[in-house]
Amino acid sequence: MNTDIIIVGAGPAGLLLAGDLAGAGVRVTVVERRTGESPLSRAFAVHARTLELLDMRGLADQALAGGTTVPGLLIWDHVVIGMTDLPGRHPYMLVTPQYEIERLLMRRALGNGAELLSGHEVTGVEQDGEGVTVRVRALDGADGTLRASYVVGADGRHSTVREAAGIDFPGHAVARSVMLADVRLTEKPRELLSVNGVRQGFVFIAPFGDGWYRIIGRDHADGDLPDDVPVNFEELKRLTRECYGTDFGMHDPRWMSRFHSEERQATHYRAGRVFIAGDAAHVHAPAGGQGMNTGLQDAANLSWKLAAAVQGWAPAGLLESYEAERHPVGRTVLRTSGLLTRLALLRSPVARAVRNQVSGAVMNIRPLRRAVALNMLSGIAVRYPAPDGAHAWVGRRVPDLALEGDAPGRLYEALRRGRFVLVTRLAPPAGWSDRVDHVAPAEVSGAARCMLVRPDGYLAWAGDRSDDAGLAEALTRWCGPAA
Repeated sequence: MNTDIIIVGAGPAGLLLAGDLAGAGVRVTVVERRTGESPLSRAFAVHARTLELLDMRGLADQALAGGTTVPGLLIWDHVVIGMTDLPGRHPYMLVTPQYEIERLLMRRALGNGAELLSGHEVTGVEQDGEGVTVRVRALDGADGTLRASYVVGADGRHSTVREAAGIDFPGHAVARSVMLADVRLTEKPRELLSVNGVRQGFVFIAPFGDGWYRIIGRDHADGDLPDDVPVNFEELKRLTRECYGTDFGMHDPRWMSRFHSEERQATHYRAGRVFIAGDAAHVHAPAGGQGMNTGLQDAANLSWKLAAAVQGWAPAGLLESYEAERHPVGRTVLRTSGLLTRLALLRSPVARAVRNQVSGAVMNIRPLRRAVALNMLSGIAVRYPAPDGAHAWVGRRVPDLALEGDAPGRLYEALRRGRFVLVTRLAPPAGWSDRVDHVAPAEVSGAARCMLVRPDGYLAWAGDRSDDAGLAEALTRWCGPAA
């Protein structure tokens, strides 16, 4: 074996995965076709749950310093999906270029010991009962091979790894000839992400916070122009005026391109020793800015499970739980982004009027507004399947609890070691201290005195007693037998 894990693709999902694995002592090689950083990207939004995952890695404050926070999403020019009611430390959305997140994750991955093999593309993937062989080709044409226990394809929607593993990627185009541009604006829009759809098309505006704005637009008059047709800047300005009544003094575009938006999801996220994550597993419309977030959350779910497999303590079924937990989440994201996109593409005046009226009525009811923010965008409400008879909280995100004693001050700080955390003031059972950290909560909830928290911040088990047989069973099921 050259390495334990090969990750193909140095985008956000691949880099977070590499940093987690290397931090756990796993040998990781990242294969990336690019030789340098791209200053341009399509992703721009970081949602609340992703910020929590970054906090669990000590990166949230740095991410926030590189972008701007917005309190919600403005739709149809008058309806606000607000984030201010969200639980946790991040009741907002962070708007920042994808390359800023990649910089943070790259520094962490390399600092933890991951190896980066840049300027190499994958030409083949073959697996057997003992491992996976990955064929690579350098820019000078030289061929080579790598060997690892597992391979993760984080190489985008045209994933070579996914195709080599024989995983189907069904789906279809949602909107063609969508324009994309980073521009300056003379007039400052409201400090919200905003989207409005009119008869002529739709425009989406996102402030980066550094004077640049991301504009995404679809003009129905363009029909199905190929992606390589240059964007007409005056056309984009005109479409913005149609949607907002002004083009905000749009000027100095630094980047313009055209793309078609697709909805696709892999039928499986695993084939033997090969896994896929991020855009290799699911692509969808940019509405709601959920793409990068979903990929990062895929990686956070998979990383500790692969580390457990490499280190030899993964219990039966742990690797299978990756697809079981993340595939339904990806399907939900496709539906959510697809709904917003189709609503923005409505051309009938009657249909748009009904859309505006119904959206406005729903968002004026606080419980419904909060439910939309929780379930459709933020990622806070994601819940994984729980076994029959489990505590009602099992599978849910665990809030960032305050801790007491010699441990770090917050649960998310305690999770930065990438291990399970047992939260209780009671004495823990012996035999798992090599895989499970023990911390004491500052306050004890009346519903559960003991909580076993997974490395990705979701609840594995909860109960009232640390000597409960259920805790030992849960530790064995998630962490393997006692040492």
